[in-house]
Amino acid sequence: MKSIFRNSVLAVMLIGGLNSYAQKNHRSLDNYREPDKNGVNVFESPKDTISTFDGIRVRVGGSFALQFQALDHENSGAVALDELGSNFNLATANLDLDVALADGVRMHLRTYLSSRHHPEPYVKGGYFQIDKLDFIKEGLLEDLMKHTTIRIGHMENNYGDAHFRRSDNAQAIYNPFVGNLIMDAFTTEVGAELYYRNSGFIGMVGFSNGKLNQSTVKNDANGASFLAKLGYDKQVTDDLRLRLTGSLYNTGSVASSYLYSADRTGARYYHVMQEEGADDNFRSGRYNPNFGNKVTAYMINPFVKYRGLEFFGTVEVANGRRNSEAERRSANQYAGELIYRFGRNENFYVGGRYNMVDAEDRSGDDVEISRFNLAAGWFMTNNILVKAEYVNQTYDGYATDSILHDGQFDGLMMEAVISF
Repeated sequence: MKSIFRNSVLAVMLIGGLNSYAQKNHRSLDNYREPDKNGVNVFESPKDTISTFDGIRVRVGGSFALQFQALDHENSGAVALDELGSNFNLATANLDLDVALADGVRMHLRTYLSSRHHPEPYVKGGYFQIDKLDFIKEGLLEDLMKHTTIRIGHMENNYGDAHFRRSDNAQAIYNPFVGNLIMDAFTTEVGAELYYRNSGFIGMVGFSNGKLNQSTVKNDANGASFLAKLGYDKQVTDDLRLRLTGSLYNTGSVASSYLYSADRTGARYYHVMQEEGADDNFRSGRYNPNFGNKVTAYMINPFVKYRGLEFFGTVEVANGRRNSEAERRSANQYAGELIYRFGRNENFYVGGRYNMVDAEDRSGDDVEISRFNLAAGWFMTNNILVKAEYVNQTYDGYATDSILHDGQFDGLMMEAVISF
């Protein structure tokens, strides 16, 4: 315990040293979610009504995240676990290129420079976003395009609202906690999305090819995925904002669905519930229902912000199966985050999150995973966030010979994030 405390103090001192870095962002683009504190609680990219385009403009950005981890874990003893210590994880980094190509047209490209699972750089994906059709003919469908956005690419698909708050490798400034949800719905597939937004109403329909890894080899599972979202988002008064959305992701038949396992950068809780001597399980701490070939998932997300107090919720109902299974299995997820932001410009926050998954596991067991987080954070500048978190996660329902039987991990996480 003394060593954990000593290392925690060291981590705070080192993380605090990052305050020497600060950058004021005057590089905004049209129809663009800011990568710093100004992007917190922004979901879909805003729809601007005033153009600032005056020629091709390249915005180079990036993010950096470093965690200090002091976690411990245990299980029934049926499978021996690695012994965990207290230390720093591998620093992660992203490189972002955002380019204004024409009036109302821009592109985004994200490259993971370093991550838990891939210390070498690789491209996450990108998209081409159209908010005006003036590049075809000035004024074309002008009234319709005031409310319409088209996004095309090999990109992060807009299923649910939770993915807007999750940590995306080093881009962790939107997430008030260190870890993402237990069932981390996130994938990047080739597709297109059509948005219509007017007076608070949000409507989106989209499709994708259902593939994380692209291939032109013909097979019998080349089905597409269908996405849809309906919602309402309104700043009702100066103090009160309400948002409620419902989302659908449906895949008829694909060679392999990655809706709950597409994050190849890796989970935040390193090496938890990992067998002694085993290679790193970069998805440690998460749950993947392993539907495989057919998936239907719904997510409902309420968001309420009154002055500094905000609530974000997730209710997710998913089912699916592999081709080798006769019946569909289900997996349900529930999460609630209560955050209070305070101080000048809400530069500080405290909050808690409860997250629970109950699922018909592929093993045949009915399992339940529960997680509780307490967190606090400080935006040292708009570009620098330091946060600390206590996490406790428990596993129930696993077979007596499973490594997760009577499993549990808990402890302290701290994270420093720079995003610009």
